[in-house]
Parts: sequence; C-alpha cells; structure tokens
Amino acid sequence: MHDLLRLIDHSVLGPTCTEAEVLAGCEVALRYSTAALVVPPVWLPVIVPRLRGSGVKAATTCGFPLGVNTTAAKTVEAYDAVMAGAEEVDMVMNYSALRSGYESLVEQDIRAVVTACAQAAQRLGQSPPVVKVILEMCYLSEAEKRRAAEMAVAAGADFLKTSTGMGVGGATVADVALLRAAAPEAVGVKAAGGLRTVADCRRMIEAGATRLGTSATAAIARELEDEAEG
Repeated sequence: MHDLLRLIDHSVLGPTCTEAEVLAGCEVALRYSTAALVVPPVWLPVIVPRLRGSGVKAATTCGFPLGVNTTAAKTVEAYDAVMAGAEEVDMVMNYSALRSGYESLVEQDIRAVVTACAQAAQRLGQSPPVVKVILEMCYLSEAEKRRAAEMAVAAGADFLKTSTGMGVGGATVADVALLRAAAPEAVGVKAAGGLRTVADCRRMIEAGATRLGTSATAAIARELEDEAEG
C-alpha cells in the first residue's frame, strides 16, 4: 500500500452520516490501510470490533465541531469515547474562548481532556490514546494561531490539527508550516479540511504534516493507482 495512504485519517463525520456510511468508511479504511478511521462517538461500537487487529486506529471527536462545550462536558465525552474503544481522540479547542482572551481556560480545557483520556486508558490497562487538538485556524489571527499551538503543546497534545473541515476554511500550506515550526519534533501535525487530491496531500506533507484528514481517501487512492500505472 502507498505510504501516503498510511498517513490518512479517513473521516466519516458529516452531520447526516448514517450507519451504512460508517460501515462503508470501515471498508475504505481497511482496504487502504489508513492510519485511522474517524467517526462520531455514537458510532464507535460499530467500528471498534471491525478495526480490531487491523492496524487502523478507531478514532473519534470531542467537542466537535465548535469546541464551545464546557470542559466538564468534554472530559465526560472523551472518557466515554476511550472506554468505548477510541484509540485516538480529535478534540476541538475552545477557539471562542481564545479569541475572547481567556487563555487559561483554553489550556485547562485541553489538559482536562488529555487527562480524562489517560485516566480511561489506565482503567482499561491500556496506553493513553493519541489526542489531537483541532485549532480551527481559519478563525484565528497569526498571533492566535501561534499561541494556540503553544498552549496545546503545553497541555499535552500529541498532534496539532488545522481544521474540523466544518469551518469557513480548511488546511493551508502556510498554517501547516506554522504548526510544524511551533511544535516540538515529538508532536505531530495533522492537516485536515479540503484535501481532495494527491497534490493536496503532497503539498501538506512537504509543509510538515505527519497526518492527513480527509473523506476523499478512495479518490486519492485511485489517483495514486493511475499515477503508478502511468
């Protein structure tokens, strides 16, 4: 399987997604050996048994898509997700609070989710899940983007992620490069939102992305197959 596909988190997160679409997403993720399959929390019981032992991680969201849930709500959601089998959790930072100047709230919110995930994993006798913090950068100034990255790293994020894919803009090369420069080597960078082609993916990888979020995995795989045959 192409190395690029192994960097993809295949996403089935549309607001009207059905169980049938989630099951189809499982097939896509398994067929192309993606890094993870990301679905809404309610569908974890559907994907967890199907992905077990495949190498494709069961992933879900927290505070999605706006990030303005209370910290208590986010921690319960994250804890419940890990108990349900989530190996990776993509949480939305409270960018509304950041834009309002409440930096301590933002960092505490992220740290609380990271802690809740670790506590659930400990209860299960497992390693802590990967926590990716979605900054939704299309709504932030340059200074806010840098500060958000710093706070997410300080709060224990494993990845910095550009976007939910639900905002007014998705991943950009400039934003990926900014996150890569802001994050220590051990912290990954996930580009998500608007990735539809092999060229899109390669631009993000060249800018420093170590994970890619897309729902267009099958189309990207077909493009790679055509490229190899040509």
